[in-house]
Amino acid sequence: MVLTGAGGGIGRALAHAFAAQGASLMLLDREADSLLRLADALAAPNKVSTAVCDLGDDAQVSMLASQLQAQGARVDVLINNAGSEYPTPIDSSAPDAMARWAGLLDNNVVSMVRLTRALLPLMPAGASVINQSSIWGKTGVADFSAYVASKHAVIGLTRSLAFELAARGIRVNAVCPGWIRTDAALRSLASMAQQQGRSEAEIERELLSRQALPAMLAPADIAGIYLFLASVDAAPLTGQAIVVSNGEVMG
Repeated sequence: MVLTGAGGGIGRALAHAFAAQGASLMLLDREADSLLRLADALAAPNKVSTAVCDLGDDAQVSMLASQLQAQGARVDVLINNAGSEYPTPIDSSAPDAMARWAGLLDNNVVSMVRLTRALLPLMPAGASVINQSSIWGKTGVADFSAYVASKHAVIGLTRSLAFELAARGIRVNAVCPGWIRTDAALRSLASMAQQQGRSEAEIERELLSRQALPAMLAPADIAGIYLFLASVDAAPLTGQAIVVSNGEVMG
């Protein structure tokens, strides 16, 4: 199994969940230190490989795929989890505003395409690709237009690839998490509070009040969804964007 963005947040929880099931893991991240800490913490280090890889770099991704192919690796599960999240207000006067906007599209969508293309020759029939979207891929929010657009694009990509890869017997689905207590989510919450001139605690209470089950989820709370989508039990599912949000977004 190949997992991107493995060093923190949801990625770290997924690494632990799949390791507990005995999966052989190839963990990717841009930060070497976080990968090393994660590998040391996993219960089955003999089944864990790590690689520092910038998914925005064609050469690095191509080299990774070539190394895996030379090792005779098979990618039964690919989880495209890596991504970025930061505000991009449309009226920003920052000189790099458009570069930041385009950067989110590249980090959250184009890099996903780049890696999936590179690893496709290593995926057998029955393989499962799981793309990380968000509930903001099903709705909208002020000041985060680039992130929201990227997560909508992930769902569109997922649905298109589900048709495109069906002939190879490869399933493609997306997961749309709601508010998960990760560093990235908490930074977004802080940004929203700053933009609105309110406290973070107040913003959090308001966000959670929109949920049927009002609680901030932990990364480990949603790991079972990915385990299911990777399993043979999910064989009939492809092209789906599964929302995991304590009922904040339904459907």
